[in-house]
Amino acid sequence: MLIENVQVSKRAKEQLIKLKAWTGVQNWNVLCRWALCVSLGEKSVPPFERIVADSSVQMSWKVFAGPHQDLYIALVRERCRRDGLGTDDETVVTQFKLHLHRGIAYLAADRRLREPGGLLNLVVRVSVSP
Repeated sequence: MLIENVQVSKRAKEQLIKLKAWTGVQNWNVLCRWALCVSLGEKSVPPFERIVADSSVQMSWKVFAGPHQDLYIALVRERCRRDGLGTDDETVVTQFKLHLHRGIAYLAADRRLREPGGLLNLVVRVSVSP
């Protein structure tokens, strides 16, 4: 398996705690899936940063990805290809972490998620974007 465990930084954990309170979504893996997809949907490449995965928010890849494990890896690998990066395992894992953390930060900064139905509104905004 390419990714065994998913663990986030302390900063990301604090952002996820806020997201849980605002959205009512109680599972880390669900919020992290949303975060990954939000970042993958952005046109820019996430800036490189050294991410220290030092929080207690940790889950197996199987829990993170659920029945769609191959799909999430394929999405990140395809994004690497489109961004002109390598598609080797190390690059894919690094980009996964960068996208996950960027997506968590994006969601935590989105004030519209503090409203009832905020996640649903996010889906509507994304699906109608050009």
